Formats: sequence, C-alpha cells, structure tokens
Amino acid sequence: MNIYFSGISGTGVGPLALMAKNAGMKVFGSDLLSGAVTNELVQNGVKICLGEQDGEFLKACVKNEGVDWFVYTSALPEDHPELLMAKKLKLKISKRDELISYLVKKMKLKMVAVAGTHGKTTTTAMIIWACQKLGIPVSYLVGTTLPFAPAGRYDKKSEFFIYEADEYDRNFLAFKPWIAAITTVSYDHPDIYLTEKDYQDAFRQFERQSEQVIRGDEVASDVTLAGEARRYDATLAIDVMQRIMPQPKGLTRFMGKQRKKIVEVINQFPGVGRRFEQISEGFYSDYAHHPEEVAATVEIAREEAERRGLKGVIAVYEPHQNVRQSEMADGYAEAFDGVKKVYWLPTYLTREDPKRKVLTPENFINKLSNKKVAEEAALDEDLAQKLLKWHEDGFLVLLMTAGPADAWLRKVVYAGNQESAATQLIHAPRSADEKL
Repeated sequence: MNIYFSGISGTGVGPLALMAKNAGMKVFGSDLLSGAVTNELVQNGVKICLGEQDGEFLKACVKNEGVDWFVYTSALPEDHPELLMAKKLKLKISKRDELISYLVKKMKLKMVAVAGTHGKTTTTAMIIWACQKLGIPVSYLVGTTLPFAPAGRYDKKSEFFIYEADEYDRNFLAFKPWIAAITTVSYDHPDIYLTEKDYQDAFRQFERQSEQVIRGDEVASDVTLAGEARRYDATLAIDVMQRIMPQPKGLTRFMGKQRKKIVEVINQFPGVGRRFEQISEGFYSDYAHHPEEVAATVEIAREEAERRGLKGVIAVYEPHQNVRQSEMADGYAEAFDGVKKVYWLPTYLTREDPKRKVLTPENFINKLSNKKVAEEAALDEDLAQKLLKWHEDGFLVLLMTAGPADAWLRKVVYAGNQESAATQLIHAPRSADEKL
C-alpha cells in the first residue's frame, strides 16, 4: 500500500508515517516546514517535499508511484490545496485515526491508549521505555521525539500497540482500546469543546468504549524521578506495565519482584523531546502551554535546580493559541511561584477566532501573584544575552512553548548551528512530470 501524508513533519502525523513505513508500506508526504520528526523520516527513506503545498508533489506521487491513501493532519484547513487535489484525484482520504484503526486491526494488536489533558506524552513514552528495557516487543506511536527510539514503530513480534491518544479534534473517540490509561483530566481545547462538560463527557465516552480503564490517582512512594507531575505519570505507567507483563496466577511474591523490576526501569527514564528536555547544560525546553502544565513543569525545574545546586529558575514562556489562553488566563495566578524571573512572550497564534481580542503579555502578567518578577519580552538579541547571563550566573533556564521559541533558543544555545544535513537531502519536485 502507498500512503501520502500531508503535514508529515509534525508530531501527530510523522510518527504514524514512520510506523507505516516500518510495517512495509510505501510512504511519502509533504509539509510547509521541517518539523520534529523530519530527520527521522528522511533517515528511514521517506520522500518528503518541504515548502509550498500546492498539490504538485501529490500529483507527481500519484503519477509516478501511485497513491492508495491520502492522510492529513487535523491542522489542515478544508480549502487546503493538497486536500482539494486529493479530492480531485479521487483518492481515499482520511485523518490519522482511520489509518491507525486499520493498522491495529490488520496487525491484530491490543491497543493501550494513554489519554488525558496533561502527562499523556510522558506516560506513553515511559511505557515504551519500560517495554524496551524489559524485553517486551511493542508497536507504538507517541507525539514527540524520543532519545531512545523512533517516534513511531511497528514490531511484527508485538502483541500490544502503545498509543498517545489525543483528545484534540475528538481523535481518541475513534478507538476501542484494550486498556485506556487516563492521566489528569481538566479542560483544554475550547475551540473543539465549547464547555468543560463537553470535554469531560468526551473522556467519559472514551472510558465506556474501552475494555479496561486505569486512572492515575496517586503517586507511588518508590518512584524517585524529579517533579510530582512526573512521578504521577510514572505511577500510572507502572500500573499499565503490570497489566502488560505476564503474571502467573497466585504468585504474589513473583508479582512483587516484577513490580520492583518495573520501578527500577521507570526510575531510569531519560525523558522525551520537548518535555523538560535538556538541550544543553542548564538549558531546558518544554511543550507546556496550559496553566496546569506550566505549574507542573516549573515544579520539576525548581526541584532539578535544587538537585544540581543551582541558584534557581529563570522561565521564558510563549503561550499557544489565543482561543485557548483567553479561556485559561486566570489559571496562571500561581503557576510561576518560586521562579527568579519570568520573560513573557507574545502568544503564538494558530487556528484563531478573528473576532476575539488577542491578549498581550501585560494582560497575563497582571494576573500573576508574583507579577514583579515578570516582564514582557521578544525573541531578540536582548533576551538572548539576558538568558546567557542568567545561565552564567548559575541559574537553570527553562523555556515553555508550543511555538517557534524552541528553535530560537536552540540557535541561541548552539550559536548558529546550520540546518541539519537530513533536511538538505529532502527531495522537492515542483511538477508532476519530475520523477521521484
């Protein structure tokens, strides 16, 4: 089967493209810009076109290779040129959930779906990590890059499929998991769920259509990872692993030893891309863009700074999506308590309501309980020099963003690294007549 992925560089579609390639399918796709998984895709022989997605690369793939299925990211608008071209060419079209369901059924896998407002990426990665270390073959998809494995993989020996089940666009309701592991559930994505009740109802429906449900509701005392939120995620991952690993009936003693082994592995978890990721000594980047996530990440950073004997935490925050932030703004009051300094960037705008007033950094700062430590900032040389000076003075620098600030900080830290060689290898034909 030949599959074309539109939006292939993102963490939603990219890992699925890797899994499909790993399962023996021919994969190609396009994206406007290079993303988190672009290098992995290119290294795995996936043909990608970066730049204007005008439909010409899709047409070339159809003509020269044949395309059986067009899969597109939820971020694609209905009038997107590639989507319109796919319809014109009468291709099979779907978002990622339909292809995932197809692969799970075809490969006869038991789905272990991790869902929740916060912590699902880390929890999913912890389960994948534990399975690898304990010798359990698994197939999986996770919405980030992993330092210890590809972001998506199919293993023909696997019985289980570990999946980060995203509630955005109600994606997770397309599945009937063998296990649903639920992290914290509060409220998010007001552009999809108009009320908190609507959001909570979706999770209740997800639980009803799952064979087993495991809810994270405590923190195990033998988990030693930094940060209460991370220890919470680890406890849920341990509970899932105890269901996955074979357990002889009636042997309580054996089960106790097995749990101890799982805990030892989880306590060695190396983290994931963009989830309190150390991009250089003393510099960390995180995907947090919700008040609860921000507070949890700040707590992890403060604990890590104390462990390392650093003076404290300097935070840089780039909110994501004005629609979301307008609903969540009051939740930031105590989110940055305990940090030495906060640099607040303008909101990264995506999928916005043009009628809604865009909140400024000042609007947010005025809501903080410690607003004297916060100031408005921009991604410029002035901020770069301030962060380098804080770092030199013995502080941990923490960036939280779902937008372009991550790439900016990496350039600051690595002082002008050139674009990766893998990105330069990307093939980008501009017409249907150019051979792939």
